[in-house]
Amino acid sequence: MKRIIITLGVLCSGVMMAQVGHLMQGIGSVNMSMGGAATGQPIDISGALQWNPAGITDFNGNTVSVNAGLFMSNPEISSSYGPMSGVTKDEKANSIMPTVAVTFGKNPHHKFGISVFGVSGFGVEYPESTTNPILMSQQYGGFGKVESNYMLMQVGFAYAYKFNENFSMAIQPNVNYSALKIHPNPLANPSMTAGYPNSDNASAIGFGAQVGMYYKTNNGFKLGLSYKSPVYFNEFKFENTYLDNTKGENKFTMNYPAIYSVGGGYSHRLFDLALDYRYVDYANTEGFLANGWSNYGAVKGFGWESIDVISAGIQIKAIEKMPIRLGYTYSSNPINPELTMFSVPASAIIRDAYEIGVGYKLNDKFTINANYHYGASDGKTSGALLNPMMASPSNPYGAIPGSTVAYEMTTSMAQIGVDFKF
Repeated sequence: MKRIIITLGVLCSGVMMAQVGHLMQGIGSVNMSMGGAATGQPIDISGALQWNPAGITDFNGNTVSVNAGLFMSNPEISSSYGPMSGVTKDEKANSIMPTVAVTFGKNPHHKFGISVFGVSGFGVEYPESTTNPILMSQQYGGFGKVESNYMLMQVGFAYAYKFNENFSMAIQPNVNYSALKIHPNPLANPSMTAGYPNSDNASAIGFGAQVGMYYKTNNGFKLGLSYKSPVYFNEFKFENTYLDNTKGENKFTMNYPAIYSVGGGYSHRLFDLALDYRYVDYANTEGFLANGWSNYGAVKGFGWESIDVISAGIQIKAIEKMPIRLGYTYSSNPINPELTMFSVPASAIIRDAYEIGVGYKLNDKFTINANYHYGASDGKTSGALLNPMMASPSNPYGAIPGSTVAYEMTTSMAQIGVDFKF
């Protein structure tokens, strides 16, 4: 089973960069083109299974949805201290992002769904620099080359019950696989002579669940509520190698945050409107809750704040068999400026994302969908360089006076999907 989960994780999560904190704003071509809004307006099965599985009762018959996208990003990091300053661009390759979803059930009151989604991830690759202080070699006080790769794959098993033509409820337990590589590893205790170590890939298995309610009126208005529980993972276990080739181990737990969603929608023969609000509870999630340095100089956690997310989309159905979709997502920034340096390996933060998509119904069984995404961080996330040796009661994070570190990025993605009814 573990081998199967790992294989699916590689196929379905890839090396993706996140949009909403470290979470993807949407799943699949249709949901992404609607800005990720689906809690109260299920346009496709992937979006429903991701944000409110009660919405799958809106789809008749059995459906398979397969999507794949090419994700491109260009983060850059800058820092300065005294006369030294520099800007470095990320060198990580583009990512492939597939998703798979299935819904089925003969009885009109009972609907089932299975989904395999890459729901979270981050990754950067900044080369060592002689001018950018934070990327200078460790012997000169920097981190050297910074490389990270995190992904989370979620397999969901949904059951939805349709009480009547207007109201449905659902529950969806899920099994999760996550993998993390970080170079150097600031979660480990540094050596006084060899700095922070490099680590191998570490993985963890986690479990969680989602519940949802979906209500639609007879005049086109719709409402949805959904709660995703935290996903509780076992510990990452890192095998570390220091610069002097000594070995060590450390453990770190990073759970997936609880997500509260409420959404509304309105459907007309010419268009569908969708609007979602989400609260992502990073502030009470292990791995993101803790911050600062341990007594030995290791980073205790990201120290992220909880965020608000607004997703909106419209599907225009004026052209027969070819709907056009427009979407927008806003996300607040989870990173406290005082803790900016702790999130250098996970700096994929997007504030504004814009989407456009189109579908084409080939026949009663096949529909093709495509979308394009563009996102921007809307300026830099910035703060001071931090050093555990300088931490004190008046300077708890060890901020270095007169120093700065900042990062920003833009993202783009082209995606295509096929829905098949059987």
